[in-house]
Amino acid sequence: MKKRDSFSGRIGFVLAAAGSAVGLGNLWRFPYLVAKYGGGIFLLIYLILVLTFGYSIMTLEIAIGRKTGLSPVGAFRKFSQKYTWVGWLTVIISTIILGYYSIIGGWVIKYLVTFITNSGSFAAVDGYFNNFISQPYQPILYGVIFSLAGLGVLLGGVRGGIEKAGKVLMPILIIISIIIAVYSVTLPGAIEGVKYILIPNFSHFGFETVVGALGQMFYSMSLAMGIMITFGSYLSKDTDIERSVKNVEIFDTAIAILAAFMIIPAVFAFPAGDTPQLDQGAGLMFITLPKVFLKMPFGQVIGGAFFILVAFAALTSFISIAEVLISTLCDICKVKRIPAVLIVVASACILGIPASLGYGALDFVKILGFSILDFMDFIANSLLLPLAGLATCVVFGWFVGLGSISDEIELTSKFKRKRVFIIVVKYLAPVFLGVIVLSNILQILGVVNI
Repeated sequence: MKKRDSFSGRIGFVLAAAGSAVGLGNLWRFPYLVAKYGGGIFLLIYLILVLTFGYSIMTLEIAIGRKTGLSPVGAFRKFSQKYTWVGWLTVIISTIILGYYSIIGGWVIKYLVTFITNSGSFAAVDGYFNNFISQPYQPILYGVIFSLAGLGVLLGGVRGGIEKAGKVLMPILIIISIIIAVYSVTLPGAIEGVKYILIPNFSHFGFETVVGALGQMFYSMSLAMGIMITFGSYLSKDTDIERSVKNVEIFDTAIAILAAFMIIPAVFAFPAGDTPQLDQGAGLMFITLPKVFLKMPFGQVIGGAFFILVAFAALTSFISIAEVLISTLCDICKVKRIPAVLIVVASACILGIPASLGYGALDFVKILGFSILDFMDFIANSLLLPLAGLATCVVFGWFVGLGSISDEIELTSKFKRKRVFIIVVKYLAPVFLGVIVLSNILQILGVVNI
């Protein structure tokens, strides 16, 4: 039997896992949620959740992967055939996300090219973004280019591709983030944005803020997608799981906070800057920020650096999502790695076609009021992802039991937060994740607005 590929050690694993967690969720979703939910109060709640919920569920998933040495489907099946569906659910989530992520990655490549070719002024023109995404071919072409960049890394395998990419890209991400954040907070007038981030607005504290922070934590830390189970399966038995999770938490949260300091003070620094501009989703990155960059001194350079940062972050996340599917094909379908990589990347490109055309030739197609890409995002991130997290916690908290998982962690760790781990996985996470699933269903029905 061929030996399973693996990371070379803790540093390689941490950088790869952090690269997975650091993606578009950190760089545009986190800042606009900070703005939407009152700045400092959202940040405080988010940090508490990362240290409790995020730590516990990431630790659980990595331990499942390392204990079984298998991708999600095989890992759940190893505990019992009746839990296999949970593994398949994570595979479905990763498949959906990979399809539209390739297209959004293509948008980033388009803006990167625009800025580095000294054409950033075009990106700041009203209608530029909408005109681009409504085209039939160009967004798909850029999505394919982005996917091919991921293909090159994935063909190198775990140690020769994913780990090497993490070791190169993560330090670059951190350096660029710090440079842009320092530049942003030193702009005239940016101090108001800094205050907004750091000073809690308690009028925004409530149920919706907690649900928003918890949902962002899952999205940002790559939880319930099968990623951490897959990466855990490549982790050696002598690697400290608890310490590794702590390191990934620090990297992921630091980049998210740096993103808030990159974006929010920069928007506040200009006369028209305010929080409504920040609460725009994709529009923040592709419509508002190009205008902000072009008003800055050296804005063309800063804009180019920002989109390099976003491109690298998107690529590391794309690679990790794809690896869930590649590992599943190799483990369950016994497909060799190279054909599995080609199948997965080709599937991402194919799934990206309707997602992209939903803003152009297929813009008449609306599912529950969503465009095709937005519907894919809603189903994957708002419904299936918390459902997968809920199922994982219930299966291991109440049926399989946490004893064997604790034993796996304690092979190399003191497991200092064991009590927090048990309380979160067995009691708190099922309740909160159930609330998220229910609230998102009620939201789509128009009963609540979160």
